[in-house]
Amino acid sequence: MRKWILTRILPTLLYRSCFHLVCLVGTISLACNDMSPEQTATSVNCSSPERHTRSYDYMEGGDIRVRRLFCRTQWYLRIDKRGKVKGTQEMKNSYNISGIRTVAVGIVPIKGVESEYYLAMNKEGKLYAKKECNEDCNFKELILENHYNTYASAKWTHSGGEMFVALNQKGIPVKGKKTKKEQKTAHFLPMAIT
Repeated sequence: MRKWILTRILPTLLYRSCFHLVCLVGTISLACNDMSPEQTATSVNCSSPERHTRSYDYMEGGDIRVRRLFCRTQWYLRIDKRGKVKGTQEMKNSYNISGIRTVAVGIVPIKGVESEYYLAMNKEGKLYAKKECNEDCNFKELILENHYNTYASAKWTHSGGEMFVALNQKGIPVKGKKTKKEQKTAHFLPMAIT
């Protein structure tokens, strides 16, 4: 009796599976007919460079993100009209608005929108401002698990360790040689301008 049931049910199961497979292939081919050859290649090949460029456009030379960098020490990073770098607690201060533009994956220069100075770090880890962007102005942007960002010099290190942009409890820049990724003085929240 069991043998008869299996031989009777098995062809029905196979027929239903094949029917679903045929429907799936037909749906995919109809969807692909509406696409251009480039779109079809992109949908089939997930590693296509065009797909990644479109998905990660903001990461390389994308738009400038205009933000206020708010440190966990309760200070906003400010670059004033004379190029002085320090913290301010005034949220509405126009000198604490920075433009952050990605020049390579994870590498950003930070420019004061009002002052038009770039944030820079020298070999000793001192923060200063420059009118022209160079290698001293590039920082490695890292998003931490606590949703804050760190900005480490892309060019300079100290004893093999990274040197971070940091503001102490008084809003004074901390030398990069004295900073670590775990310190709250080096944690910044990029706040959107409202």
